[in-house]
Amino acid sequence: MHPAKALLFVATALWLSGAAMASSAPVRIDTGTLQGSEEDGIRVFRGIPYAAAPVGDLRWRPPQPASAWRGVRRATEYGHDCMQLPVSNEAAPPGRTSPSEDCLVLNVWAPVKASGARLPVMVWIHGGGFLNGGSSPAIYDGVHFARNGVVLVTFNYRLGRFGFFAHPALTKENPRGPLGNYAYMDMISAFRWVHRNIAAFGGDPDDVTAFGESAGGSAIHMLLSSPAAKGLFAKAILESGGGRDGTHLPVRARNAASPSGESLGLAFARSNGIPGEDSQALAALRRLPASAVLGGLNIATRRSDPSMAATFAGPMVDGEIVQEIPQRAYEAGRQMKIPILIGANSSDLAYPHSATLDQLFQPFGGDRRSAMAAYDPQKTGNVQEIAARMARDRGMLEPARFVARSLSAQGQRVYEYRFSYVAESMRGSWAGAPHASEVPYVFDTVDARYGDKVTAKDRAMAGAISGCWIVFAKQGDPNGEGRPHWPAYRAAQDLLADFLDEGMKIEPDPWKRRLDLTEEARQPD
Repeated sequence: MHPAKALLFVATALWLSGAAMASSAPVRIDTGTLQGSEEDGIRVFRGIPYAAAPVGDLRWRPPQPASAWRGVRRATEYGHDCMQLPVSNEAAPPGRTSPSEDCLVLNVWAPVKASGARLPVMVWIHGGGFLNGGSSPAIYDGVHFARNGVVLVTFNYRLGRFGFFAHPALTKENPRGPLGNYAYMDMISAFRWVHRNIAAFGGDPDDVTAFGESAGGSAIHMLLSSPAAKGLFAKAILESGGGRDGTHLPVRARNAASPSGESLGLAFARSNGIPGEDSQALAALRRLPASAVLGGLNIATRRSDPSMAATFAGPMVDGEIVQEIPQRAYEAGRQMKIPILIGANSSDLAYPHSATLDQLFQPFGGDRRSAMAAYDPQKTGNVQEIAARMARDRGMLEPARFVARSLSAQGQRVYEYRFSYVAESMRGSWAGAPHASEVPYVFDTVDARYGDKVTAKDRAMAGAISGCWIVFAKQGDPNGEGRPHWPAYRAAQDLLADFLDEGMKIEPDPWKRRLDLTEEARQPD
């Protein structure tokens, strides 16, 4: 190419790039003025601090206020995702950011509009087992929501031992709490930021929908049942977040022989050569490099390496933010009384343990024959497949139905779904919809997930499910726009919306017998 033509080509490309991503009008929030970008008619603000960096002396403290700044702060790049050890098969691969302890930032997508009524707001809580994930992955891009009249917020929260850690020295430092659950404290802080600032982006702070997947869905269960989160949001969508949640360790044990968050924290400190329970021990822990606190912990190693389970508590009952597991709150009617949309995927997360058919069917007792017919209708005797079906029913599908049943019986408006759609390019590899596979459809970012393999059917499914989520955020009801009528859940009908390969279908749960058996066989949690 002639040099003059090459220069003209570059100049034209730069001009077009600037047209697609121009600077947006400045926005004033409580800590200063932000300059975002305008991308295809959407205002985008990335990397906004919602709390101070939890580093140095702020490690393992409740989130502190973000510092104010003078002048105009650029908000065009994602901040760091929180400190973690990435995994190779992450469902939402991180963006271009590197993990760091300095990570308490959020992102906002909003329509470009001059005036008018404030818009509904949706706040996304990412998954990753409380060990991985962040707000930078391309599949969490919020453009589709903003194009459809919603202000979208995504944010980071502390992960792993940075997000969940207890130690006697921390209890002595802050005896009145809150303690242990720093990730949950971050989430509450992010929602409070939304209440203070979202009106500046055109959003309605009184019309916020919390939605999240996996750990994000589990976190919403906690928020729904926590007095500390009261009033933070008006609707909730929970994707593959469980709902019974077993048991959590207490931050402090009643006796020295019982495991607790503190006992696991002491074990972690000793593994790093830090004895004692005083302020010197805590100072030494805070001086540890982030890599040492990380210590090889991620989703994969937590289950494969026994030393991880011995030094990481995960979410804990602290008596202030987490007072009880969600199941107890739901059974007693102590949750927020707001509209709920909840469900799981057809081939969702499963951690099977039993090794023989006898072990698998033993919990069903006198219902063993019925359970064998429900879980192995083809009489294959395939232990691995049967165990996986049972594990996903117990961990994801039955708990979602339990929540729908419990809350609807109390007069709460609840909608249950199942995501069974498999991308056309994966139908030779996946027997059903795996854990987290609904996310790019909810965000309508299937191109970021499947690239040039995306088909017209894939895009149609994205339009269907994302449309339901957006309408639910707007009116507390997922119906409209020509889709099949989706009634609120009632146990007698047991209807759900199943997002199938052939499209959205409202039907009685085809796996009702399986879930009934699982519920009956469930041991007291």
